[in-house]
Amino acid sequence: MKPGLYLLVAALLCVGGCLEREITVTSEPAGALVLLNGVEVGRTPVTTSFLWYGDYDVMLRLEDYQTIKTNAKICPRYYTVPPVDLFAELLPFTVRDSRYLHYALEPQEWPREDRAQKQAEAELIQRAEQFRERNLQPLK
Repeated sequence: MKPGLYLLVAALLCVGGCLEREITVTSEPAGALVLLNGVEVGRTPVTTSFLWYGDYDVMLRLEDYQTIKTNAKICPRYYTVPPVDLFAELLPFTVRDSRYLHYALEPQEWPREDRAQKQAEAELIQRAEQFRERNLQPLK
């Protein structure tokens, strides 16, 4: 082989691309706080990188909506399994493994307050105000 060919092969091996893994989490409505394995990654829609395949604990929180706690299984693609992953790393371009998770948040259902409870609260507040007025009067 010619030395130029060796140099070309060595250069191709050195300029190999890489494998980028990313998860994009979206929700309806948008703006939910996202935690992956207990780590806050941002608000939907959010894209973050990940290092390993497997199970991820996913939690989404948004005010006035029910919190979602679930599990997402991220399975490896064929080009990330040994020995194929070695060749994927040597390609002269970046290989991107993008995963998408979408969740629909349900509105929070608050317990209904009945009239008796509202009336009891109003009476309690009125008695507290009377007690405060009585105790704030100057001493004689």
